[in-house]
Amino acid sequence: MATKKLPKKPTAKPKAKVGAAKKAIAKPTEAAKAKRPSAKAAKPKKPAPEAEAAGPIGIDVGDRAPSFVLQDHTGSVVSSESLRGSSYVIYFYPKDDTPGCTLEACSFRDSTPRFNAKGVKVLGVSPDSTEAHARFRKKYDLSFPLLSDPEKTLAKAFGVWVKKQNYGREYMGVERSTFFVDRHGVVKKVWRRVRVPGHVDDVVHSV
Repeated sequence: MATKKLPKKPTAKPKAKVGAAKKAIAKPTEAAKAKRPSAKAAKPKKPAPEAEAAGPIGIDVGDRAPSFVLQDHTGSVVSSESLRGSSYVIYFYPKDDTPGCTLEACSFRDSTPRFNAKGVKVLGVSPDSTEAHARFRKKYDLSFPLLSDPEKTLAKAFGVWVKKQNYGREYMGVERSTFFVDRHGVVKKVWRRVRVPGHVDDVVHSV
């Protein structure tokens, strides 16, 4: 009688080492690395602190003075073209008949003979109307033209229309500034963030 052969038991496959498998999965190929987008490239660049903090550059020594056509306290037109061939001081102030602006205007008034002796004209500029200028000029017997710049066109061109801060409140306004322009229309001297006491004397000695 023939004996039945029993079926062979399937042999168990050797288990792969878990650590090796994990390493094989975790390690990306060189091709995958090349395709993967760079995290640094994806991030938008922040502007440099200097660029964020920069304000209007405006006019500096050696630049040509901006061209302008404005009305004075009488409503008459005064232009850069009409000043060609003459040296002049043009000063920007925030507002007629306020303490600092009055002191500055009266200082320029009192020094008019010294400017005249040097052949230098004086012009004051603010955003006030021609009517306000006329009242201010008459009240303090000012001896030089006051130009009305209601759109701040000239103030912006000279870079004196800036962001200001007072008692924690931010607002746009005129930065008190003075410029000396020679007879060729070139800016020869610049005073920004002017402190009124002693300022006009400094201008007289510098022109």
